[in-house]
Amino acid sequence: MFKPKTLTLAFVAGFLATLFFHQGGLWLLGLTGRTAAAAWNLTPVGPLGVPSVLSLAFWGGLWGIALWALIRRSAGARFWMLAIVLGALLPSLVAWFVVFPLKGIELSSPLIIGALILNGLWGLGVAVYMRLFRA
Repeated sequence: MFKPKTLTLAFVAGFLATLFFHQGGLWLLGLTGRTAAAAWNLTPVGPLGVPSVLSLAFWGGLWGIALWALIRRSAGARFWMLAIVLGALLPSLVAWFVVFPLKGIELSSPLIIGALILNGLWGLGVAVYMRLFRA
């Protein structure tokens, strides 16, 4: 399937896309008053006590591998659209129907829209970084 270098690059792309595209989008939403959630949250989370943003970036790295597997053979506008649409939908669906129920978070319109926007930005970021890495 993937060479180890490609797996690593896709993970790094997802990790960086979380830190800069996803969290940058969250920061912008905060500036406009659309969310009270803090970007680049350093609050420790279990079980290892790592900062929340690094935990999120780790999962973004794993998702980066999955997203790259789905979009890597696409080209042109299709490549970019798949990155944004699949980036928006796949992690959001898992968050809404797996993570939120486990954490007792009730689904709401702002959470749905916010997830789609931020994860779409993340997907775009994965595509940008993979192109920059020439993968």
